[in-house]
Amino acid sequence: MAGASPHSAEVRQRAVRLVEQHREEYSSQWAAICSIAPKFGVSTETLRKWVRQAEVDAGQVPGTTSEESAELRRLKREVAELRRANEILKSAAAFFAAELDRPGQ
Repeated sequence: MAGASPHSAEVRQRAVRLVEQHREEYSSQWAAICSIAPKFGVSTETLRKWVRQAEVDAGQVPGTTSEESAELRRLKREVAELRRANEILKSAAAFFAAELDRPGQ
């Protein structure tokens, strides 16, 4: 359950757990979410997303797990950093090549 959220992981986990534990008391999972979301001060859509991500993370439904999402973000940052370093190296190589090509130095 990753992502930028003003709510702690513990709050998200508790809200999801309540939906799971009390699901049978409601006509649908959505009805449970609609009842529980206000108790945590979140929108029904926010809680629905938390529940869906928990289901993905548990392997109950297909999708990108929180761990995979975190790894993708890390790799994207690393690729961007490597691209910047590569551009710097290209510029340096071009500069030094130009210096070597100057006659009479």
